[in-house]
Formats: sequence, C-alpha cells, structure tokens
Amino acid sequence: MGRRAARHRFVPHHYVFPGGRLDASDLNSQVRSRLRPEVEKRVCRHCTPAMAHALAVAAARETYEETGLALGDASGFELDRLDYWLRAITPSSSPIRFHARFFAAEARHFSGTLQGNGELLDLDWRPVAECLKLPIVDVTEFLLRRLAAGQGFDDAPLFSFRNGRVLVR
Repeated sequence: MGRRAARHRFVPHHYVFPGGRLDASDLNSQVRSRLRPEVEKRVCRHCTPAMAHALAVAAARETYEETGLALGDASGFELDRLDYWLRAITPSSSPIRFHARFFAAEARHFSGTLQGNGELLDLDWRPVAECLKLPIVDVTEFLLRRLAAGQGFDDAPLFSFRNGRVLVR
C-alpha cells in the first residue's frame, strides 16, 4: 500500500492499493498467461471476457507503473496469478466516481524492486493489522477486515452505497 499525495483530488493522504484507469491498449495487450477460467468467470458476471482481460491487464500494468513490481517478468504479465476479490462503486454523492475492481496476487509472483513513481508515497508491504491503523477509505477497510478474519473472496461481492449506507451484495 501507499499514501496518495496531497495533490490528488480523490482521497488525498489516504493509503490505497495501486490502481488506476483502464487504457485502450489494455484491451489488446499481449500477456504470458491469461486469467484462470474460474477467475475470468467471476469477473465476467458483469462484463465480457474481453473486458475481464483488459481489467486484469490494467491491474497488472498500474501495479507495475506505481510500484516497479511486475506480475511475472520482462516477457509479459502472468494474469493466471491473479485472483478477483471485489467490485466497488463510489457513492452517487461523490464528486469523483469510480467503478473499481480489486485483483490480488501473492508477493512471490512479482519481480522487480519496490520503488514508487511518485504517485504513491510511503510505499511498502505491510501486515493487514498495520494497514487497518492507517487512514484508509471504507472499501479498503472492508477488504482488509475480511482478509484479517480469514474470509475468502470467491464470491467477489459488490461494495456500493444506497441512501448513504454501505451495501454489500
């Protein structure tokens, strides 16, 4: 996790996981391996297989850009190392809206040296209990508490809001 810089319009000074937007090039990016079928199936509950591939590429690309860590090695991303945990939509009252997908992979599947590009400050690997003490947003807290409780993410729930209240389905 890393802390968003003060210059960010959305949740400045909060600790977040690497992430960002989908680029057009993510739709056609070549990879060393594709998503595992069971992971693709969970992502595809809300999009096409082509979009599921692009979202996974975006997750790997953004992680590499923001942390210097590549999922796989220099020959391409290994999307079969990813799991799909969560989908989240910011509240309609938010001035900046996001429809985010949370992917994860074990640290041993990354190559490179952890070094930020300036987008995330204080970038480091942290235990879940330590992350819960940092300034984080509600969706990050939900995800971390679920991890701390040993709950899995096979259902890849939707974290959203209705009438100002968190709704998980």
